[in-house]
Amino acid sequence: MLFSSLIFLYTFLPIVLLLYYFADKKYQNKLLLIASLVFFAWGGVSYTLILISSLIINYISGVLINKFDGKSTAKVILTIGIILNLATLGVFKYASFVVENLNYLINLYSDYKIDDPGIILPLGISFYTFQAMSYIIDVYRKEAEVQKNFFKLALYISFFPQLIAGPIVRYQNIADQLTNRKKHLTNLSFGIQRFALGLGKKVLLANQFGLVADKAFSLPVMEINSSTAWIGVLAYTMQIYFDFSGYSDMAIGLGRMFGFNLPENFNFPYMAKSMREFWQRWHITLSVWFKNYLYFPLGGSKKGKNRTIINLLIIFFATSIWHGASWNFVIWGMTHGVFMMLERLGLGKIIEKMWRPFQHIYAMLIIIVTRVFFKADTFDYAWGYFTELFTFNFNEIHFLLSSDVLNIKFLIVSIIGILSSTHFWLFIEKKLNSRIRILNNELQYHIKIISNISISFIVAFSIILCTMMLLNDSYNPFIYFRF
Repeated sequence: MLFSSLIFLYTFLPIVLLLYYFADKKYQNKLLLIASLVFFAWGGVSYTLILISSLIINYISGVLINKFDGKSTAKVILTIGIILNLATLGVFKYASFVVENLNYLINLYSDYKIDDPGIILPLGISFYTFQAMSYIIDVYRKEAEVQKNFFKLALYISFFPQLIAGPIVRYQNIADQLTNRKKHLTNLSFGIQRFALGLGKKVLLANQFGLVADKAFSLPVMEINSSTAWIGVLAYTMQIYFDFSGYSDMAIGLGRMFGFNLPENFNFPYMAKSMREFWQRWHITLSVWFKNYLYFPLGGSKKGKNRTIINLLIIFFATSIWHGASWNFVIWGMTHGVFMMLERLGLGKIIEKMWRPFQHIYAMLIIIVTRVFFKADTFDYAWGYFTELFTFNFNEIHFLLSSDVLNIKFLIVSIIGILSSTHFWLFIEKKLNSRIRILNNELQYHIKIISNISISFIVAFSIILCTMMLLNDSYNPFIYFRF
């Protein structure tokens, strides 16, 4: 799918942009909708039929909810709409998982086995299903007006920049932009720069960390020592951040090229000093979605401490399952949920009194070690790998990793990655701007020109370099494509 997406971005995107900027305003949404469906169909026509079914179901649900506003019928229609959305997601994402677990239980008493349905997970179904549900729920709550134009609603749900891996956009935050947005060079310039930043994160950083992580997690547990285990999980921790935040940057950049302001999805999550803060910084749009559509309806924190704890655990169980149909994801998510619960019960106050570096160490240790369960395919392997982290057997790195890790290239990538996951570059920018402001107007003008030329050159060079690397390297995974 990545290569297909690459072909689309480098072949169709310039064409779509050209047509969009010369098209009459009344045709712009239809053009983007067609482009979105073509983009999605590139990964398989059957996927597109599922998406179109979702568009029709949620359009009709919204219209009927609005028609029967204030009546019990509206609630019934909302319930049916949510069930249909969840059923579609459940069948295509969790059918094999359910069969696997049923077979495990059945085999305790007999040799009967249910055949695996072999259903392939449609691309982006977790993301566009959540967007669709937020629309009909907001219409029912009267937090958003019903969209009677099918093409506008279809564009909201299927908009190709964030169709595959988010960010998850609430309808009410983009409704006005579906009708009123402007084409201008500022948006185009910002969009290209943001896209180049994301592409650089993905290709120049995430892929390099991913090579090391994949090799480490492909080794038999008996061949792994603490040195290899820590290098592998640290590499994966960096890979997943730059992979996912890189795609979010690309989506935000692509959206801005067409005049859409998509929400931010990351805010330096590895700067967090607690698990609560981490989830305020990581995959922000998913956290907000669960807060608005599950946590608050369950009562949030308004029904006492015990109910709050239960609600938190429900939220993190849902977050776990959303990420994937595997008990490993449940272990990963529920571990985060347990620490969130402990922070609510008093651990948070203790952590706040610690020296700030210790707060970061506490949060990052949990984030890093639980990534083992996020990455590993089976529980047995994950547990074996996890225990190796704490055997403190720091012998030589496994020979399959040593050549990839013990070189200048990986050292440079690691330093840039670590600095880029902090406020370092923002700090440098702030310092430079403060120095520039004290200069006279003429010098400021010349520095601004040089800065703009330099940025343009860096953006062009980054896109060319990333394109060459993508075309020449078969290793180009997008982790969140499988969610």
